[in-house]
Amino acid sequence: MSPLARLLPAIALSGLLTAGAIAQEPVRIPSSAGPLSVETVASGLENPWGLAFLPDGRMLVTERPGRIRIVSRSGTVSAPVKGVPPVYSSGQGGLLDIVPAPDFASSRLVYFSYAEPREGASGTSVARARLVEDGGDARLDGVEVIFRQQPAATGSNHFGSRLVFAGDGTLFVTLGDRYSLRDQAQQLSSHIGKIVRIGADGSVPGDNPFRDRGSARPEIWSYGHRNVQGAALDPATGRLWTIEHGARGGDELNHPEAGKNYGWPVITYGRDYSGAKIGEGTAKDGMEQPVKYWDPSFAPSGLAFYNGNLLPAWKGDLFAGGLSGTRLVRLRLDPAREKVVDEEVLLTDLGERIRDVRQGPDDALWLLTDDPGEGRLLRLGPAD
Repeated sequence: MSPLARLLPAIALSGLLTAGAIAQEPVRIPSSAGPLSVETVASGLENPWGLAFLPDGRMLVTERPGRIRIVSRSGTVSAPVKGVPPVYSSGQGGLLDIVPAPDFASSRLVYFSYAEPREGASGTSVARARLVEDGGDARLDGVEVIFRQQPAATGSNHFGSRLVFAGDGTLFVTLGDRYSLRDQAQQLSSHIGKIVRIGADGSVPGDNPFRDRGSARPEIWSYGHRNVQGAALDPATGRLWTIEHGARGGDELNHPEAGKNYGWPVITYGRDYSGAKIGEGTAKDGMEQPVKYWDPSFAPSGLAFYNGNLLPAWKGDLFAGGLSGTRLVRLRLDPAREKVVDEEVLLTDLGERIRDVRQGPDDALWLLTDDPGEGRLLRLGPAD
């Protein structure tokens, strides 16, 4: 490792990392959209997890150990935003996704999910706070936890968790099965292995499918999920799509609908890590089939629809990052927006875990690579 590479994590922690400090030549790759350029905009990030764009084009980036960074359009990385609540940073746990409120320009509210420490255990929680910037400093004011996954659990696996605002202002939150509690993914009295839908203040929308059903958790939108780490709204239909981790095989693409059961761990196309069978098979009455599944797994994380004009050949396509699969996957849907009709695998030569993918205001695709000290923010656009 070069002396500069050894210094990058410390530089990043001090908030002094700039695009000029890590300037690298763009990588040129072939694709179905023509030659593309992969540009490193910022580097030295520690396990970056969530990426969101502010109205002025700057970016919010979470680092799993518990930091929020503001990244300028030129790649300057800020010092950590102050006021982030304590996180349980272990294994897959930590500070996870982040999104600005739909009315951020006036409210300055940001929403973030994280593994929250709770009396010897932890659980996925969602908080909101006002982002205040004063000169070169930034802080979160009025941090308010608006949702807590129940029950909490020990262990450091399968927290989810993506945040997606729907067109009606409600918020979808994806929640993992916490690995050791996977059977609770079928129990409506638990948030384990669910997608929930809440109001922007944490309230329960009146049309949620289980709002008035006995002991069911009223926030639940859909159930029977394993570990959903990618979620996005289709701009053509406004419908939610998700992508989730299987075990050995069985990664799934779904468009979760209100009140429906997506099967985990009763049905799956994967097997346990030991090679043992999971559940009852691949299909059962009353349980939904995935739109698509992958075997072997590529460990998907991050999901985004492309709706821009910079890469017109890909307009309407869906993109997912791959962790163990170290790739970006492009998926084309049929005209009815129901089935996958084409798949393209990109960026495998980078050999990096891709944690998140977003369309930027410049219509390029922006990616986060997951690394404990050399995580990068990448821009993918047409080659000159």
